[in-house]
Amino acid sequence: MMANKSELLDIEKGFWTGDADYFKANADTECLVAFLQMARVMSNADLAKTATEPKRWRELDIDLKGIIEPGSDIVMLTYEARATRQNGEAYAALVSTGYVHRVNGWKMMFHAQTPLVTATKG
Repeated sequence: MMANKSELLDIEKGFWTGDADYFKANADTECLVAFLQMARVMSNADLAKTATEPKRWRELDIDLKGIIEPGSDIVMLTYEARATRQNGEAYAALVSTGYVHRVNGWKMMFHAQTPLVTATKG
């Protein structure tokens, strides 16, 4: 199955702005996550619990750096994200996300963020 870049970016944006129900609907059964503070496998339910604040992010800008499809049902994408937190703080990160295609669509199975030193929007 060929991945639709626009569809994947729309799903990705939803993880920045969506609620727990969005996470439950779009994350795989298990997801490997890697942040500066932690790296581990999380269940769908545990990952959904991280989306407790509605509208956590605003002014999201995604600059896609690369996308590969190493198999017919796996896609990896990397992008630079710039957004503003709910409290007004600017945030920038290099982000990589992996998706696997299931019967009910693309599901996030890997996600990593590396904050960038400068978080000013420009």
